[in-house]
Amino acid sequence: MTSIPPRSPSEHPSEPLALPRLVDEEAEAFVAEAIAELGRSQIPFLIAGTFAVSAHTGISRPTKDLDVFCKPGDYTRILNHFKALGYAVEIEDDRWLGKVFKGKSFFDVIFSSPNGTMMVTDAWFANALLTEIGASTCAIVAPTELVWSKAFIQLRHRYDGADVAHLILKAHDRIDWARLLGYMEAHWEVLLIHLLNFRWIYPSERDKVPLWLMDELLSRLAAQRDLPLPLTKICRGRMYSRPDYEIDVKEWGFADVGGDSDISAETEDTES
Repeated sequence: MTSIPPRSPSEHPSEPLALPRLVDEEAEAFVAEAIAELGRSQIPFLIAGTFAVSAHTGISRPTKDLDVFCKPGDYTRILNHFKALGYAVEIEDDRWLGKVFKGKSFFDVIFSSPNGTMMVTDAWFANALLTEIGASTCAIVAPTELVWSKAFIQLRHRYDGADVAHLILKAHDRIDWARLLGYMEAHWEVLLIHLLNFRWIYPSERDKVPLWLMDELLSRLAAQRDLPLPLTKICRGRMYSRPDYEIDVKEWGFADVGGDSDISAETEDTES
């Protein structure tokens, strides 16, 4: 199992960590109980989602659940641990997501992304930050990995671009930009879009993004401009949302990201 190394003071956020507002006392009790039990399990885990966004940005917004990230080999261990304690568990999507329930409260157990671009690895733990949630000390996802985890969440009913912009604004000095580019190497245009979006939202804060990174991405765009168009019609919008771009594959002749255009892909929106 991966152990989380101690963080040096320079790796801690410079501002006090904030926490989200849980919707009610029942949710507060469940989150505290779940985090304490995760710690007792000795299975490596990270806190992500709204809790991590609050910790890195200071934004405290309401939430009713908890996102727990782990490595792929540990997600079934976490589910089994809580199942043995009498919690209800569910494997919503074996490619990336399980859930643990107690009454109406629940937490997600996430080890990848619906589109397969993001996999939780040892590097996530090596760069995690320690914080206090209730009476428990636990690790939260570092801003670099948090930006990556949110970059592709662009559905009709949920868009995490504001979280990405706020993370760049408040945690830019703690983002490892070279590591982020490495994560998004094959999808550098998505990173460029988020950076341009940030520059438009905060014109006085453009210096928060390193010039070398903007130069690198814009040089790739210039090189791409001079090349012929791809021969295969592909709709990569399916990596954002399968249902929203279903018509492209089923009726308009575009190939799906992972296969040919005549593949009948699932259309249920299970992304969260």
